[in-house]
Amino acid sequence: MSRALPKYNKRRVTFIGGAAAVALSGTVIAGFALAGEGSKSDGTSARTLAGPGTITCPDVRSKLPAVPASAKAEVDRNLTLLNTQIQEANKRLVDTVGQGGPNFVQNAILGPLKDKRVATVNRIATAIGRTAAKPQGLDSLATCTLNGASTNAGGGAAGKPQAGGNAGNAGNAGNAGNAGNAGNAGNGGGAGTITCPDVSSKLPAVPASAKAEVDRNLTLLNTQIQEANKRLVDTVGQGGPNFVQNAILGPLKDKRVATVNRIATAIGRTAAKPQGLDSLATCTLNK
Repeated sequence: MSRALPKYNKRRVTFIGGAAAVALSGTVIAGFALAGEGSKSDGTSARTLAGPGTITCPDVRSKLPAVPASAKAEVDRNLTLLNTQIQEANKRLVDTVGQGGPNFVQNAILGPLKDKRVATVNRIATAIGRTAAKPQGLDSLATCTLNGASTNAGGGAAGKPQAGGNAGNAGNAGNAGNAGNAGNAGNGGGAGTITCPDVSSKLPAVPASAKAEVDRNLTLLNTQIQEANKRLVDTVGQGGPNFVQNAILGPLKDKRVATVNRIATAIGRTAAKPQGLDSLATCTLNK
């Protein structure tokens, strides 16, 4: 209530002082903090430091040439997928506030998002290129950025920006030491090795018309594993307990799903399309 307390009530509050007064003020402060309205020493609202930011990506649609009618459905489907990927990344940004080390957002969200977007814009370019000039340079639109993130990432008092915070996700860089990386840190110096199910041995007879494309994608599967193992070594000591899964194994699975689907599609153009190759996409970390 806005009405001032009578003077004797004010004296009474002052008289009880000590622990009771501290408890009362602590309750009030907590109430404001939960409401997101706590004030800082400079008079601005603590709410401005509570958000993880928003991921934004370059617009692809506006950079496309005229899309042939034969490619329109596939192009539209992949443009929709680009939007879905951004929405999923923003949701993950919110869900993972407080996780990981100073590179968590880049390694676990922005990096994998870029990989997905590269694959998607390449599918768009390929679809257009079947009946018209294939657009070049769409890969340059794959990199996204994090905007409007909090600087309060040092785990300090609410409303007081801390030095060394993550330039991305609010609160994602408050975990000193980046300890607990499953299989990737605290393993006596060994990063382990990523292994994946063999796809080649699970394929049916490959039609001659599909052989070149299938071989190219089988080679790509091996390249993806090599890149993931290199990243495993390069990032030893980074991230939290879910770093390897979020930043390496998860993105690797996404890439493999896309690759084995291309293999199945290539075979399916002139023969029975193999089913269930997606089950070969999940890889594991072995020490």
